[in-house]
Amino acid sequence: MGKISRRSFLRDSLILTGSSLLLSSKYSEPSKKPALDGKEKRKYPSYLELEEKGILSQRIEKLYSVFENCNLCPRDCRVDRTKGETGKCKATSKVKVSSAFPHFGEERPLVGKRGSGTIFFSNCGMRCVFCQNYEISIEGEGVEISDERLATMMITLQNMGCHNINLVTPSHYVPNIVFALQKAIRRGLSIPLVYNCAPYETPETLQLLDGIVDIYLPDCKFMDPEHAAKYSGQTYNYPYYVKIALKEMHRQVGILQVSGRGIAVRGLMIRHLILPNNLASTDKFIKFVAENFPKNTYLNLMAQYRPEYKAFDYPELSRRLKRSEYIQAIQLARKYGLNRLDV
Repeated sequence: MGKISRRSFLRDSLILTGSSLLLSSKYSEPSKKPALDGKEKRKYPSYLELEEKGILSQRIEKLYSVFENCNLCPRDCRVDRTKGETGKCKATSKVKVSSAFPHFGEERPLVGKRGSGTIFFSNCGMRCVFCQNYEISIEGEGVEISDERLATMMITLQNMGCHNINLVTPSHYVPNIVFALQKAIRRGLSIPLVYNCAPYETPETLQLLDGIVDIYLPDCKFMDPEHAAKYSGQTYNYPYYVKIALKEMHRQVGILQVSGRGIAVRGLMIRHLILPNNLASTDKFIKFVAENFPKNTYLNLMAQYRPEYKAFDYPELSRRLKRSEYIQAIQLARKYGLNRLDV
């Protein structure tokens, strides 16, 4: 069998998993509800309590008002997205999705036996020169849908048995997501919400997500402002905001909690993509985590970097990670006493 491109995989997944509702308005919602048992049952995922108290509607109103002068992320573009204006992320006020399907390639506590209900959002504010999903994040591959149809996606993934709703690159669509979440709650959504982000986030946006997100999954990249600016579209302030974001995420959800079957139900799961030649300042990042969070904080030091998109224009990024670079990172994490590594 020949190599299948990521674009083809996502397109085929979209059709095979039943998420072709993106392409057809005649989709009929399944009636089967997910079977959860034992400690997986919770009276409330956090967002259900906010909906019951009427707080969710207040958050939605605040979030949608941001679209008129957008500062959802630290780019602070201040464009009026309700009028079709776009900032650095290239997104309007209408949500755009590339695909939605049960994902089995995520971290084990998210995947379990039935997969993580992953929704890939189009566009991104980071513009990384080495992005492995550049067709989606930079070229904007995907389909514009209504918030109602996004809610149907969430329900569909739950009905397929997924353990959670995994929102990939969600920052620029937070208002749409929270509005869709409310609609999905009223149709029976009751599984954890995973916020899978850069995490190039403002404290203000994260505070509006407090009590909505159950699991934060930040994919942290740089600790050096110069590297962030050079390789991720002039995001010189990336390290500053990442540090604030991680602390706020931990304040909201704490360390990772799992069910009796090892399925994530709440907490912080930190990712760090190790880059060649220590361009991500992995040593500084590990030190930061060790000094600011509990030693049993979930940390995934990722070794899957490969040159994509414009990476070959930068000689220092034009190779895969060496095994020795990965081993060195793991050894350093253990030296600092971090004992919950995904290796």
